[in-house]
Amino acid sequence: MIRKIKPQIRVIGFDDGTFSFKSKIKRDKTILVGVIMKGSQGVVGVVTRWIEVDGRDATEKMIEAINSSRFKDLRIIMLKGITYAGFNVVDVEELSRETRLPVIIVIRKRPDLQAMEKALKKHFSDAEERISLLHKAGKIKELIPGKLYYQAIGVSYDQAEEIIRLTQKSSLIPEPLRLAHMIASAVMSGESKKE
Repeated sequence: MIRKIKPQIRVIGFDDGTFSFKSKIKRDKTILVGVIMKGSQGVVGVVTRWIEVDGRDATEKMIEAINSSRFKDLRIIMLKGITYAGFNVVDVEELSRETRLPVIIVIRKRPDLQAMEKALKKHFSDAEERISLLHKAGKIKELIPGKLYYQAIGVSYDQAEEIIRLTQKSSLIPEPLRLAHMIASAVMSGESKKE
């Protein structure tokens, strides 16, 4: 639990790069980028890992990226949704427990869990395990009606909302997540041009 939220709170925001099943190289993987910031102001650092498309390694790679980094004063993990690289679903409870950090999941569109469950059951033999991870993320709360939603693990809803607002700069999406998305997209765009 966070006692006092400072404007310069150290946050790491994760997003992944786009991927294409038509790609000749690395079509089974995409980049995972974590941007570390002081609130919405200065970028302190960036961590990266490769994760499997539709795999089961996103949680492990996030834990490893955080715990092996030189950034020891992190206070919050932010995720842009709970699924990465297709249906590589993050176990938010394990992520929080293994890093000893609260997790805030920021979502632009309210997820259609029934549609996600249906897709998982159709395409994955371990669908039930992945579905259970979707439900571990907790209640979906609305921050800006119809525009921004979030889930929070290890931090109160009030604190989660304060942290989201503190980390927003030029967009509804918190700055660490916005920059992680831009970097990951740029890396994958560069990879596709190499082919």
